[in-house]
Amino acid sequence: MLNRRHLGAASLALAALRAPLARAQGTYPERPVTLVVPWAAGGSTDAVARILAARLSQDTGKSFVIDNRAGANGTIGFASVARARPDGYTLLVGTISTYAMAPHLYQLTYDNDRAFTGVGLIAAQPMILVVPKNSPARTLAEFVAMAKRPGANLTYANSGTGSSTHLATELFLQAAGLTMGDVGYRAGAQAVQGTLQGEVSMVIQAASGLLPLIQSGELRALAISSRERSPIAPEIPTFREQGFPDYEAVEHIAVLAPAGTPAPIVARVNEMMRAAMTAPETRERLAALAVTPETQRPEEWAAYNDAENRKWGEVIRSRDIKVQ
Repeated sequence: MLNRRHLGAASLALAALRAPLARAQGTYPERPVTLVVPWAAGGSTDAVARILAARLSQDTGKSFVIDNRAGANGTIGFASVARARPDGYTLLVGTISTYAMAPHLYQLTYDNDRAFTGVGLIAAQPMILVVPKNSPARTLAEFVAMAKRPGANLTYANSGTGSSTHLATELFLQAAGLTMGDVGYRAGAQAVQGTLQGEVSMVIQAASGLLPLIQSGELRALAISSRERSPIAPEIPTFREQGFPDYEAVEHIAVLAPAGTPAPIVARVNEMMRAAMTAPETRERLAALAVTPETQRPEEWAAYNDAENRKWGEVIRSRDIKVQ
């Protein structure tokens, strides 16, 4: 039987175990934090990461520094963080193309399921299906009907095999039962330019690169890929409300940490980034990029990540998508 002396000793031992973690959570960060962005500077994800870093630096009084480590569709940056010390001072900014699609397309040098701890989502950018302004299709239903006509021979712009926009397109073609020619472009800007010039029948791209062209009438938007209509373009109907109830393809942006990062530090980072991303000034800056804040708690990450991996892994297998 435990007496008071035993209980007291046990309580002291438990308090001693908790103390370092409490201190880690209460004082973090004590020095500069590196946010690894696995793409070159200048893209929309890099811009979101810089907005987050600036706000966190302001809120904490410590520097949050962006480290761009581009290459191999983001997997080089991921590999560098997989090897980093799990102390909360190296964090990773990723998107569905890296944490949910790349594992099914590449032979990775790290174990994607075991190398990282999810801190949580921070933002989301929908994609939009657009057609040239002189296209006969004015709605998604008209486009699908047009594509199914004998001899239609419609094409779509592809800015990179295995990219999130390519897989979003394949998901749509699968759902609609369409077969369309694939016209390859080196990057998203060239794919959009090809659509503007009528070289292809459609393209699905991130909203940030399309909204000015939609607003000017140079491209016609037929559907947006978010579950609900987006506040960045509320006039564009979703795929779901136009006969595709299961269609959703959003470029979610998340923060991850090396596996083994103490839970109190993960919780502290999550708390800080949720406050940073939902601040009114941050919302304004994100809106200019056609991005909206979308946050979650660390305990929600695993189920979300598993679902996204199952979804995109199935698209890749069923559509027989391979990266050369």
